[in-house]
Amino acid sequence: MIKTDMAFRLSARFRKLNRLFVLFVIVPTALSTIYFGLLATDIYISESRYVVRSPERPSTSGLGLVLAGAGFSNAGEEANAAKAFVESRGALAAVNRGGAFAKAFTRPEISIFDRFDPFGLDGSFEALFKYYTSRVRVENDVATGISSLTVRAYTAADAHRINEQLLQMSEQTINRMNQRGRDDMIRFAQLEVDEAQNKARQTGLALAAFRNREGVVDPEMQATAQMAMISKLQDEVISTQTQLNQLRAFTPRNPQIPVFENRLQTLQQAVRREMGALAGGDRSLAGSAVQYQKLFLEKGFADKQLTGALASLQEARNEARRQQVYVERIAQPNQPDAPLEPRRLRGILATFALGLVAWGVASMLMAGIKEHGQ
Repeated sequence: MIKTDMAFRLSARFRKLNRLFVLFVIVPTALSTIYFGLLATDIYISESRYVVRSPERPSTSGLGLVLAGAGFSNAGEEANAAKAFVESRGALAAVNRGGAFAKAFTRPEISIFDRFDPFGLDGSFEALFKYYTSRVRVENDVATGISSLTVRAYTAADAHRINEQLLQMSEQTINRMNQRGRDDMIRFAQLEVDEAQNKARQTGLALAAFRNREGVVDPEMQATAQMAMISKLQDEVISTQTQLNQLRAFTPRNPQIPVFENRLQTLQQAVRREMGALAGGDRSLAGSAVQYQKLFLEKGFADKQLTGALASLQEARNEARRQQVYVERIAQPNQPDAPLEPRRLRGILATFALGLVAWGVASMLMAGIKEHGQ
C-alpha cells in the first residue's frame, strides 16, 4: 500500500515537469550518464614530439633561431610531408599489416559505441581509415617547428606501439625524400654535364672538319700573314715601277727595261693572286673566316658551358653531402599508465549544459508559437 502510494506521488511529480525539459535536459543527461558512467571505454593516449631539421634553411622563430644558431633550421615542407604521410591511407596500410590495427580496436572488451565496426556491417578499408583518422593526429607548430604525434587506443601498449610505428615511418619518409632529393640534384647536374660534353665534342669535331676541309688552321692569323706578304709585294711593285720609270726617262734604250717590265708584270700578277686568295670569293680567307668565327664561337661557348656544368656537378655533390634533412625526436612515444579519456564528468556536465541551452531555445520557440496562435 505504501509502495503504491510512493509510485503514485512520483508519477504525479513527473507529470508536473515540463515535457520539453524532460526531452532536452533530463533524457540526454541520463543517457550521457549511462554512457560515460557505464559504457564508455577508457582511452590511453600516447604522444611523441619531433622536429624536422635542415642545415640549410633559415628560420625566424624562437626555437628555430636557437637551432639556427647551432647550424640547423626547421624544414617546414618535410614536416608537412611527414604529417601528410601519417594521415594517409598508406600509413594505415603499413600499421594495419596483418590486421594489427583493426585487431587493436575490435577487441570484445571495447564498448560497442567505441569499437570499430561493432556489428560487422562495414569492415572496409575506407571505414577503417575514417576510424583511424579519429584516433591518430599530427599537429605542426609553425612557430617552433615542433610536430606532435598523438595516438588514442584502448590499451596503453597499443597506443605506444602504434605511435612508435608511425614515428619510425615518418623518419623513413623524411630519409627517403632526402635521398631522392640528393639523387635528383646529382642526376640533373650530371645530365647537364653530359649535354655540355656532347655539344663540346660536336663543335670540336665541326671545327676540326672545317680546318681539314679548308686547309687552314686559323683564317685570321693566316690572313694577317698574307696581308703582310701582299704589302711586301706591293712595296716591290712600287719600287720596280719607280726604277722602270727612271730607266724609261733617262735611258730609253737600256737593255734592263724589258727585265724590269717582266719583273713588274710578275709582281702585279702575284699581288692579284694573293688578293684573290685573301678576299676573292667563298673560297677566300675572308669567306672562310666567317664560317670559322661561327664554329670557333660555338666551340668556345660549348667549352664554357661544359666548365660551368662541371662546376655545377661538383657543387651539387658537395650540396648533397652537406644537405641532411632528418627527424630529431624531442620526446619519445610514451606508454601511459592511466587513461586520460573519456573525461566522464566533463562529458556529463557538457551534455547537461547543452541540454539547458536547447531547452531554453525550444521553450522560447513554443511560447512564440502559442502567442502567434492566440
